[in-house]
Amino acid sequence: MSDKTRIIISVIVGVCFVLGSIAIGVAFYQAKAPTKTVSVIGLAERDFTSDLIVWDFNYSTKDMDQKTAYEQIKKMNQTVKEYLIGKGIPENEIHFKAIQCNPNYRYEYDRNSERSFDVFEGYSITQNVRIESKNVEKVEKLYQNIAELLDEGINVNTYGPDYYYTKLADLKIEMLAEATQDARNRAETITKNAGSKLAGLKVANMGVFQITAPNSSDEDYSWGGAFNTSSKNKRASINMRLTYYVK
Repeated sequence: MSDKTRIIISVIVGVCFVLGSIAIGVAFYQAKAPTKTVSVIGLAERDFTSDLIVWDFNYSTKDMDQKTAYEQIKKMNQTVKEYLIGKGIPENEIHFKAIQCNPNYRYEYDRNSERSFDVFEGYSITQNVRIESKNVEKVEKLYQNIAELLDEGINVNTYGPDYYYTKLADLKIEMLAEATQDARNRAETITKNAGSKLAGLKVANMGVFQITAPNSSDEDYSWGGAFNTSSKNKRASINMRLTYYVK
């Protein structure tokens, strides 16, 4: 091999070495360079009205004889059933729960107040009833006038009904799409004003689904997700946190 050839080979090897070093340096710099990203939170809210009402109430009777008390509660059940059906509630929406029977005692002390003893006062039998209906207005009216059963000797104990929405799963999907689009719009606005462009989605995190009463100052959001059942009119909200690469 001539000296000229050796020189040419040396030059080529040297150039390759330099180019390789440059390539390695560029790759190292790019690997160490901070990745440009933008994080945004999109929000979706929707007001809706419940389409299912669930109402629980109970009544009771008491007698020294357990069998007599049981017969009394059966007659009361028949009266309540006829009353509800007469008010337009279908029989398949009326659910009589298991009867609860409890002996009642009162505590008394002897004359010297040194020793207490139990005095049997009879058996208390309680019947719990649940109505589940999509006719929300009809059940609401019934709830407001349930004291009419006092005329039949039945004292009803009740709290306010609970309200639900049977299409909640579909609503969640729609709102997720809205929150995601809202987040993307925010990200595009930020990058455009900064003279950049979105280069692809890095991370997407869904927030909790909250259901509250509209315009309520007494109700707080929860980390696990609020679920209001006391209000017929509701407001659902959800947020999406998206992180995009920026170029």
